[in-house]
Amino acid sequence: MAGELPQSVIKRIIRQIGLQCAAKGQSLSETLVAFMVKAVVLDPRNDFNMDRILTENDMRDLIQLCVTRLLDTTNPSLSTIKMQVYFDMNYANRDELLSERERVLEGKLAPVVRAITESSPRVQDEMENVYQKIVTYVLLRSGLGSPTDIETVREVTAALQSVFPQAEMITFILLSKKDKEQQLKDLAMLVTGIRLYNKQCQKGGSTIDDLPDILNEAIPSAARTLEERLNSCRLLAHRYTALLESMQEEPRRYSHLSFLKLREALFNVRQYEAFLGILQSNAITSAQEVESLNVQFDAAVMVLKNTVQDKTSVESKEVFPLFMELSKLWTSFQDEMLLLSFLTNMADNLQQFLEIQSQLFPEEMLKSLLEGVTVKSDEERIKETMGTRVDVSDFKNQEWLFPETTDNFDELLIQYHGFCAHSIGVKGITLPGNPAIGILKHKGKYYVFSSKQAAYLFAQDPDKFIQLNVEKAKKNAELIQLLELRHQFEYLVPHAQARNANRSSMKPTPKRDSGTQTDTHILPPTIVRSYEWNEWELRRKAIKLANLRRKLTHAMQTDLSHMRRESFTQVYLPKDVGTQTKRDNSSNVPKPQIFLKGLRGGSSPTTHMVIVDLTRPLDET
Repeated sequence: MAGELPQSVIKRIIRQIGLQCAAKGQSLSETLVAFMVKAVVLDPRNDFNMDRILTENDMRDLIQLCVTRLLDTTNPSLSTIKMQVYFDMNYANRDELLSERERVLEGKLAPVVRAITESSPRVQDEMENVYQKIVTYVLLRSGLGSPTDIETVREVTAALQSVFPQAEMITFILLSKKDKEQQLKDLAMLVTGIRLYNKQCQKGGSTIDDLPDILNEAIPSAARTLEERLNSCRLLAHRYTALLESMQEEPRRYSHLSFLKLREALFNVRQYEAFLGILQSNAITSAQEVESLNVQFDAAVMVLKNTVQDKTSVESKEVFPLFMELSKLWTSFQDEMLLLSFLTNMADNLQQFLEIQSQLFPEEMLKSLLEGVTVKSDEERIKETMGTRVDVSDFKNQEWLFPETTDNFDELLIQYHGFCAHSIGVKGITLPGNPAIGILKHKGKYYVFSSKQAAYLFAQDPDKFIQLNVEKAKKNAELIQLLELRHQFEYLVPHAQARNANRSSMKPTPKRDSGTQTDTHILPPTIVRSYEWNEWELRRKAIKLANLRRKLTHAMQTDLSHMRRESFTQVYLPKDVGTQTKRDNSSNVPKPQIFLKGLRGGSSPTTHMVIVDLTRPLDET
């Protein structure tokens, strides 16, 4: 029904609920309010018709119900829903978290990168200014120190000058923007590797934290904390389960105790246990990853020491890849620090949703209620039923799976988060299922049970009990996520949808141009041009051919044409011919050089003229 309402009406309802809650001192997120609206509409006890549009009175009643439930601080169900919304909105797996960290880092470095790649320095002062920005970029990219620490800046500058002196700035400026960005990343990795190597050789890096040692201490501590919290909430779940079973057997003894509140408290603890289990699994993965990184980092440092040793100079093609590998490993250590901090914060923030347990059911109250009641753990319940299993011969149309007859038995996707498929709808409590009894495969899905009797009852009419579980989830909306029923309530998962919507808004949808082309005629044409579909046209052609058979061709010859024939002659066309009758030649003769002396006269009255011939002989030319 809510899906049939216009988006403006839904937003108005959510806004009014949020304003009324805020007026009474409760500031709630729109995601939580939206989930509560749809949960209230879905609950059959509220009598909202799913097949008709909400009237003004319906919307007024809906708003009042939602505000009442959202302001009920003594309701474990509300705490569970808040916990689910918080986890879905804030939890991210390793890949998502690391990609988000990289995106944030790129956003912070974008102004510095832009200032470096778009600058065109011409004088020496401008060159030095850009070089100083590169030092800042390298320092921020590595995350090893603060740009305001003078000692750290000097150390980074010295390492950068060893691989990228200022004289190479001219070559750097001539690169394209894309090549500049790539070289900046490479320089950051090289400088980081050099600083880490100097730290290992005790020649610098005093401001760099020892991440391997920190992680080796922090991860086991976080794992122990998670284990303690898990054991505590499991004990609480076992107590609630035993108490609920006792209340069903002896209702008069617990007449003063609310069965619904206790059951909601059980769902709250079970959801908290499930979320802690996810965080614990991530912590175990981080521990394994750190152990592997320690081995790789020590090996990389040893290779570097053997390569460099006490040499005054080493070829860059040998040592640069080693520095970059060292930087990559250190980045992985930084990633594990981020993941550990994230898991620790998530675990700490989840505890606030469990505080209602101590308010409703204090420790002293539980001890008095549990007098004479046997509290069994999940492991003990499973151990009690290990010797029993379903007899396949009792069911002709049902498929049962067992460990010894099924491949990948432990990897089957069990419905209802591994809880007994019978006890949820019938008893209203979550009991651990024992796969050894037998896993029922029904319509491609797998179900486990807490006892052989529960398995037999469920197998008689699986669809009936599945529907009972769905109805139970409609009344307790927190079961939708706890029992992993989202596929049956896709329209009632606003927090997951909002989470995906937020992520899609942070990361724009990639777009690209594309084109396709198909051949007009892939195969050669098979059209028969002589084909005729018209019967009368075929008849016309047949008559024409029949007439031609009765026709004769006549020929005659006259006297003028007798013995005449066509004749042909062939001539050769003229062709261009060229001849050469003479050739050019040249010779060189000496230039005459004759000088006369005595024409101007002299001291004597008689003029004596002398002729001097300086012309070169012909044989010398």
